[in-house]
Amino acid sequence: MFAKIKEAFFTDSLTIEWNRVISDPLKFVLKNDKGEVCSTLETTQPQNQKYFNWRGLNDLPYGRYFLELSNIEGDQLVKLVKRV
Repeated sequence: MFAKIKEAFFTDSLTIEWNRVISDPLKFVLKNDKGEVCSTLETTQPQNQKYFNWRGLNDLPYGRYFLELSNIEGDQLVKLVKRV
């Protein structure tokens, strides 16, 4: 596991924490419980920063989601819930 989500629920943003500084490109794919892609983001981690805040998720409907995190090291799947 190369990342963790600060909390298993979100409202309008997600905070993703890394276990170490990563310089490789990162890809995030947020899917609903039906497997439909709701949002994607590709970015690189700012130098010497061990967290990333993904904002702008307030337009998504409430419910269960799966976040796929991927980089050169591999993939990781995290279960999330969007709530009020």
